[in-house]
Amino acid sequence: MVLSKTSSESDVSVHSTFASRYVRHSLPRSKMGENSIPKDAAYQIINDELMLDGNPRLNLASFVTTWMEPECNKLMMDSINKNYVDMDEYPVTTDLQNRCVNIIANLFNAPLEEDEAGVGVGTVGSSEAIMLAGLAFKRKWQNKRNAEGKPFDKPNIVTGANVQVCWEKFANYFEVELKEVKLREGYYVMDPVKAVELVDENTICVAAILGSTLNGEFEDVKLLNDLLVQKNKITGWDTPIHVDAASGGFIAPFLYPELEWDFRLPLVKSINVSGHKYGLVYAGIGWIIWRNKEDLPEELIFHINYLGADQPTFTLNFSKGSSQIIAQYYQLIRLGYEGYKNIMENCHENAMVLKEGLENTGRFNIISKDNGVPLVAFSLKDNLRYNEFEISDMLKRFGWIVPAYTMPPDAQHITVLRVVVRQDFSRTLAERLVIDINKVIKQLDALPRKSLLIKVELSGEQKPKRTPLEIQKDITDTWKKFVMARKPKLVC
Repeated sequence: MVLSKTSSESDVSVHSTFASRYVRHSLPRSKMGENSIPKDAAYQIINDELMLDGNPRLNLASFVTTWMEPECNKLMMDSINKNYVDMDEYPVTTDLQNRCVNIIANLFNAPLEEDEAGVGVGTVGSSEAIMLAGLAFKRKWQNKRNAEGKPFDKPNIVTGANVQVCWEKFANYFEVELKEVKLREGYYVMDPVKAVELVDENTICVAAILGSTLNGEFEDVKLLNDLLVQKNKITGWDTPIHVDAASGGFIAPFLYPELEWDFRLPLVKSINVSGHKYGLVYAGIGWIIWRNKEDLPEELIFHINYLGADQPTFTLNFSKGSSQIIAQYYQLIRLGYEGYKNIMENCHENAMVLKEGLENTGRFNIISKDNGVPLVAFSLKDNLRYNEFEISDMLKRFGWIVPAYTMPPDAQHITVLRVVVRQDFSRTLAERLVIDINKVIKQLDALPRKSLLIKVELSGEQKPKRTPLEIQKDITDTWKKFVMARKPKLVC
């Protein structure tokens, strides 16, 4: 008696995914499919397509954490189904967030009494944190101007041209004029003297960057504070400072504890920091800390009770996951001051190894500073044969993702490559990157030299000879357009 049966087309349980019909058909791209597919097939097909993504560990463009300990990963997965906004249902998670706020507030030297709680909140990265800080500054300024019977319809904010795009978003979304201090060759951060010159009675705050995205440099918050104190005394204004410490907030307290940039300075009223950068948590967590309660207008805080109890909330979104908050608390107690200090020292030392290796090639100028965010920004000494965009493109063949970009105004003729050194970028990887950069240089050196053609007018008269700076700018613009044209256009 035969006890087996012939498997049919629909009996998917006995099929290997790669033996099934599901790998023979395209997956839906714009409309939902009519029929279901088995879970193992869905997983395998999506997983295979994701192999075409870059390796996050080799993505040296990003400041965002790409490695965490397995124990922390498990905590995150165990809490992935908790909605943080349900504070009454998840009181321990809420308490963990409050502990993080207190720890970070004390790390930034907030003037708190012995048992006083810090004022702050977890956000979905520094972008939301900056939006909240900006709204608090705008509302305080409006309230003060209104009380004085003065117009309050033209607020502005002073920043350097090196700020991250979220500041431009804040200015655009919330109708605040953005007054930018232009950069110049050799000086790629906001000049405090020029920043204070731009301040007027409508300035809601001056934003200083602790760790420029462009070259990792810390802006001089102490000098900015001192100059602004003098101007406020002369004018009678009380223009405050916000510190965007997205990258540097978890670096300065451990590598440069004597540096005055935080709440030790009287005009610093709020600070944002990215937990998902050097706070060492996966993407999706930022923090905004205020100096004290008076710096956060009460009318911006909403109170809800339809989740079971009165809950204050000051965020731009509502629902969000709890995993990153729990992971941040894990890192703070797991590493402590000692652990964070060791990691930041390792990052700095590995950045110096990379810098030395690049200098030894004799081909690059180092744009970044030794003190600041552990990264190396560098540009070619001679880019007439090939430029930084070509090096960036060819490094992808070795698996490295190293961005090339132009500086903001008025240094846009400078093109830079940048390597961000994170905790998982070891000395071995730094040395390997230098080896691969040398290979790329040799390959590019072997290519024919580009001929720079000067157009001739129809009359036969030759145009005036261009300067090396003009030639460099033309080549940079051409390659920038070339690289951008090759990137896929994404639908937002």
